Amino acid sequence: MKFPVFRDDRHEAFYYRMLAERRCTDSYHRALFYTLGLSKDTRAHIQDLFDFSDGGIKPEGLAASWQTGGSLRICRLAFNLWNGWSQAGEERYSTPYELFDCEAAPYFFEAVRLRYPEYARQLTPAIRPHAERTR
Repeated sequence: MKFPVFRDDRHEAFYYRMLAERRCTDSYHRALFYTLGLSKDTRAHIQDLFDFSDGGIKPEGLAASWQTGGSLRICRLAFNLWNGWSQAGEERYSTPYELFDCEAAPYFFEAVRLRYPEYARQLTPAIRPHAERTR
């Protein structure tokens, strides 16, 4: 398995610390903690977003006063990758159109790859590059 690409050292340290604390490295936990580790705000408020005693997400954390537009995108994607969650009545904010319109988008693709490793393999191009075509 390919190692994830991290935003910075703090992101990487958070990711591995959370996986070690949970003692679980399944694709759900990898995607969740990778995504929630992208922002210093979501890292600092992980207790508002994940219930360590129950082992589940805390959607009520989306209403916290510290949330920003960027951290909301991060949380929505993380929650959706965890169990398909989207906020009732606010589903439109969980679409790729809304979520991926930010600077974290390259890392969001990495989170999707972590969640679905069996589908995120290198693809062979169906059309050969122009230089390789024969006449």
